[in-house]
Order: sequence, then structure tokens, then C-alpha cells
Amino acid sequence: QDGPQRKKRKSEVGEVDKQLDILAIGTAVGSILLYSTVKGELQSKLDGGHDSRVNCVRWHQDSCCLYSCSDDKHIVEWCTQTCKVKCKWKGDNSSVTCLCISPDGKMLLSAGRTIKLWDLETKEVYRHFTGHATSVSSLMFTTMKPTNESKPFDGITGLYFLSGAIHDRLLSVWYIRSDRKEKNAVMSFTVTDEPTFVDLTVSEVKEEPVKLAVVCRDGQLHLFEHILNGYCKKPLTSNCTIQIATPGNDGDSTPKPVPILAAAFCTDRQSLLLVYGNALQPIIEKVSLNTSESHICLVRDIQKVLSLKTDAAVTKVKTPVVNSDAKVLVPGIPGHSTAVKTPALGKEKKKNKRKPGETEESIEERLGALDIDVSKVKTPGGLPQTDSFAVLLVQGLESNDAEILNKVLNTRKENIVKNTVARMPIHAVIPLLHELTKRLQGNPYSASLMVRWLKSVFTLHASYLSTLPDLIPQLGMLYQLMESRVKTLQKLSRLHGRLFILVTQVAASQTVQDVPEVNQTAKLVYEDDSSEEEGSDDEMIADKDSDENWDEDEEKEEQSDEQDMTVEKEINGDSDLEPENESEEE
Repeated sequence: QDGPQRKKRKSEVGEVDKQLDILAIGTAVGSILLYSTVKGELQSKLDGGHDSRVNCVRWHQDSCCLYSCSDDKHIVEWCTQTCKVKCKWKGDNSSVTCLCISPDGKMLLSAGRTIKLWDLETKEVYRHFTGHATSVSSLMFTTMKPTNESKPFDGITGLYFLSGAIHDRLLSVWYIRSDRKEKNAVMSFTVTDEPTFVDLTVSEVKEEPVKLAVVCRDGQLHLFEHILNGYCKKPLTSNCTIQIATPGNDGDSTPKPVPILAAAFCTDRQSLLLVYGNALQPIIEKVSLNTSESHICLVRDIQKVLSLKTDAAVTKVKTPVVNSDAKVLVPGIPGHSTAVKTPALGKEKKKNKRKPGETEESIEERLGALDIDVSKVKTPGGLPQTDSFAVLLVQGLESNDAEILNKVLNTRKENIVKNTVARMPIHAVIPLLHELTKRLQGNPYSASLMVRWLKSVFTLHASYLSTLPDLIPQLGMLYQLMESRVKTLQKLSRLHGRLFILVTQVAASQTVQDVPEVNQTAKLVYEDDSSEEEGSDDEMIADKDSDENWDEDEEKEEQSDEQDMTVEKEINGDSDLEPENESEEE
């Protein structure tokens, strides 16, 4: 500033602090959560911008402005003060997976598979780049100023940026030209596996090399150092590779690799912050770089650093040592009535002998002598409660006792299954899934019971299972089993329908054959007087109809008879009798 610097008011300082401590989190449903890291609470929620999963969120240099991209193919510009959408436009024909804002804040890089450079004022595409064959997972600018200082700098032309994609072992470097001729990458860095985390030091001077730290899915860290000065045809290999392994002392002589989860350069640009170990409780360590060696293996005993005593913290169940001579008595199962002895302090143990005529003490009295609340121990029907079910389940899984597991897993009550799964410790979830998978391969009756347990495990512990990096190989057998059974479901349902029709037809034909024939002749006929009169009337009507028919027949007969008689008279010579009398005589 030219004039004297005025002091900032307290309210202005507070506003700046408020803006700096906000963490923007994109969700799978399309909303964005603004979380205050100082207060430790949710500050506001940005809704109405995306219809699908948010893939990337980037803050603008103006901290009130936020950019996000989603699977719904759109890019949204947010105003965090009003929590409303400032602008929304279509970024690609497919989902937009990554964003990056230029150093001067006037341009925006977006990528699905192809990479586009947008002008934030006009929201139009400034440059197109070829991109990758798969979805881009990382985008970042590597230089602040162009290497060619002879031309005036417009804020974007002459800068380099880096991109990486999923299932792609090459990190590409792109150069922003003043013309639109070249759309391909100018150089690339090769790594051993898919990059999962990328960090770099931005080159601010022409001769200053760019330092690049790439963490791969195989747990290795690759370090690159290169001066970006134009086109390079051959992919560049790493200057140094860092791995972490265990010492391999305690009984196991072979060292085991420890995966590196992330790495970031410190402000001095000579040291790195490494994040390694378990994703649930990672270890962060500052390491100074020595790039003279091409391969560095750091030996770290993560068992001593990570004292994860989940068994002691979650439950106090101890795994029993089962020998051939020992007999394990399971608590809480009907029929288990082991006598409880009350040791007296400073006295000899009394032998449990009954005199003749004495009644045996009940279990309630014995528990009363132990000062145990009987109401808590008593359960309806003598069955163990959910707490004891969870304890029994963990005991059975740790000791691999088939009898305990059968008694717990063969329960049919939905409430007991849900409560048992909810109260079991987290470390027992994966062993339980392996046990359920093993039992699903058995007879169909037990498989139908195991499905209830599977449903409860997936609904109640889905958040924990989604954090496991090796979940797919862990559940591979279960996936194959379910797919094989679902494939045969349609064929079996068709076969079931056909068999059902055949069985019903056979049963129907048998029932028809088994029915005896009914004798339809009347055993008794009762005639009433009224029925006789009705019958006579009916007969009269019938006679009238028949008489008319008979008259016609008689006329025909008489004509034929007369012809016959005349013939006979001519023969015999008798023509005295009248035709009527002759017909009567006949």
C-alpha cells in the first residue's frame, strides 16, 4: 500500500480467522458441508447445486468463493457467505472428477477424462487437452511464472500443470500455449503403480526444479526432481524410491512392508512428512531427504509405536487355552449348573457334603451368598441375554469352538441377532464374516439362518467395513458364493413353477378317480294329487299337439288305403261297400 498501513479492527481479524478455519467436505448425496475446525462443529450446509456425488471441492483465492464438481457433469460456483449457488454450468459430457484453480485465480482446470481450461469470467473453454484414458484423480499447477520471460505474461500462458488418473502409471505434464495447436502432454513421470497421493513444490523461478512426491497404491513413495523446460519424449523415472519395513525381530525373521499412505513437502522443501501404517490410526513422521541414494528403506517397528489394545479396551474376554485334558464350561447355556464355591478367607475350604434329610441349597441362595443381583442373572426361559450372546460369540470366534458358535448362530430371533451384532466389538466383525461365509456353503437350512446375521452385520457395521482397504479380497469368497446362487435362482424358480403345475394336475386327476359313482335311480317317489292334475293338463296339451300331427298322418294313410281298396275291388269285383265301412272293418 502507498499510504500508511491502518490497523485492522478486531471484527475484521475475526472474519479472516473464521474464513481460514473452514473445511469444505463434499458428500455422496450432492451437498457440501462447511465444518469449522476451531469450533469443532458444522457451520453451514450448501444444498441445491448437485444431484449426484461430489468428486472435488476447491477454494478460490477469494476465500468466500468455492468451486465443486460432481458426477452430474456440472461445475458449481458457490458463495459461502450466502450459502447459495452463484453460477452453474456443464463441465463435460461425462462426470467431472477433478478441479484446480490457476495461481492468479482467473482460470479453472476441470477434468473428467479430457482436461479443459475455463475462463472464470465468461465460463467459456479457453483450452482443450487430450487427458487420460481413465478418470483424472489429481490436477495441480507446477509453475507460477512462464519459463520464457521475453513475452508479457497474461497470467496463464506458459505455465505447466500436472495430472494423474486412476489405473494409470504415468503422470502427465501439460504446457499452456498461446495457440490451440498442441493438445498433448509435453512430458510424463512413470511410477510403479497407480498414484494415490501427489504433492509437489511449485517452481517460482525459471531455473528452479520442481520436486514431486508420488505415493502409489503398492505403498511406495517416488521422488522426482526436474526442471520443466520444454518437450521430453521419454518418460522420466524417479530419482529416489522410499519404502518402510518392520525390523523382523520378534520370532519372525522376515521383515514385512509397511504401506506409506501419504507424503507432503515441508516449508523448507528439504524434508518430508510421511504418513504410514494403518489408515485408522496412522503414524506421521518428519524425514529429511537424501536424494543421493536411489532407494531408501526405512526400518520402523510399528508394533511398539502402535499399541492398539482393542481387546482390552472393548472387552475383557480372554481366549481360553483348550487342551485335551481340559473341559470348557460355557456360561449362560441351559443345563449348565456348575456348583459355585464361596472360598472363606483364612479358613479351610468346606467340602460340599449333605447330611441325610437336608435339602440342597438353590442357585438363588448361592448367588445371594456371593452378593450377586439375582434379578440381573435371571432371564425369561433360562436363555442368555444379548450381552452374554455377544461375549459368547467373541469367545467362540477367538477359540474357534464349534459348539459355542452353533449355540449362538442358530438363534432365530431377529432382535437377538441385531442386538448381538450391535454390541460385539469391531475387531470381531471380519472373523464373524469369515465364519458366516464358511457356514453359507453348508446345507440350505443353516444358510438361511446365516443370511440374517449377514444382513445385520452389513447394516450395522457398514461404516467400519468401508474403511478397510482390503475389503474386496476379504469378501471375495462371499461375493462369488452369492453370485453363483443368484445365477441359478431364475432357473430354479422356472423349474419350481413347472413342477408345481405337474404336481397339482396329478393330485387333481387322482381326486377325480377316487370319487365313487353316485347311483342316480330314485329309491322312493311320492306323487301328490295336485301333481296328477297338473300332469293331466300337461297330457291334454301334449295330446292336442300330437292329434294335429296324427290327423295329417291319418289323411295320408286313408288316401293310400283308398287307392289299395279300389285296386282290390277291380280285381275282386266288389264295389258295394262304402269306403268308410271298409276302413272301419280293416
